[in-house]
Amino acid sequence: MTDIAAGTDRLSHAPADHPVVKRPKIGILLANLGTPDGYDYWSIRRYLSEFLSDKRVVDLSDWLWQPILQLAILSRRPFTSGANYKLIWNHEINESPLLTITKAQTAAIAQAVAARYGDGVMVDFAMRYGNPSTASKVKAMVAAGCEKILFLPLYPQYAGATTASANDAFFAALQREKRQPAARTAAAYFDHPAYIDALAQSVERAYAALDHKPDVLVTSYHGMPKRYLMEGDPYHCQCHKTTRLLRERLGWDKSAIEITFQSVFGREEWLKPYTVQHVAELAKQGKKRIAVMAPAFSADCIETLEEINGEIRESFEHAGGEVFTYIPCLNDESAHINALMQVIEENLGGWI
Repeated sequence: MTDIAAGTDRLSHAPADHPVVKRPKIGILLANLGTPDGYDYWSIRRYLSEFLSDKRVVDLSDWLWQPILQLAILSRRPFTSGANYKLIWNHEINESPLLTITKAQTAAIAQAVAARYGDGVMVDFAMRYGNPSTASKVKAMVAAGCEKILFLPLYPQYAGATTASANDAFFAALQREKRQPAARTAAAYFDHPAYIDALAQSVERAYAALDHKPDVLVTSYHGMPKRYLMEGDPYHCQCHKTTRLLRERLGWDKSAIEITFQSVFGREEWLKPYTVQHVAELAKQGKKRIAVMAPAFSADCIETLEEINGEIRESFEHAGGEVFTYIPCLNDESAHINALMQVIEENLGGWI
């Protein structure tokens, strides 16, 4: 038989009982936050339990937090979260929009990678919480012959609760492998020119479709406790830089774009201003037409489709706002795929 370098699965010099050796490949593993398997009570409870038990997300001691989580929060919250998920669920194929969009992103990137590198590079995705798990996808890549894996969390801005947590799951999965592949994790791409340009293009398209230009564009980022910023997490600063670079790319004055933070949870102070309160204040100040976008999310999900386009919209309208425009996440737009491909190519340097 020919050597494996020629593309076969059997070494020509190996004994007959030698295990099959896969053709060497490089893996690109995309990672997003996650999604429940359904919007029923138990699916939501399993998902929230995994998510809210992550020490990167809630850093309280188990003895204090787990009784509160399991006995109080998870007794009630799955009902309200499930109802919200049902509102946005992709009922046609029975999955969350985040899963649908992440599949589309992965397919587009896989197509671009194949055109660029051929069949020696494998592309797949995993979720930090829920399915498909990071461990299952790392195992599948190793089994397929991936001797090198680039891990790309789909979070433009770094945060301990998102990027670091995703990396934790990736490293934990590598610990289980008999033969560990070489591994790289991609850095946050919050200021990458191609990502900023993709954001700007989405704003330009949205504004071009409107009869009247909004009075202000609100860039709403997922929140975090202010304490995390004081402890050294760079997320707050990276969010501000993304918004500044977007404004400069659009050529706008500072007054035309603002930054806020959403999804506050718990009693301690989080990053401010809070989106849900700030949009109401804008309406009261006479800014009757606003647009809102979420640059921290690579794909539309419960926080954008339900929270922004539901709760936050209602807050603005109840305060006297008249026209609320939600600008969708970049999802699988070609400019977004191009930006991610540039990040991938830069991180594959020296490997291929």
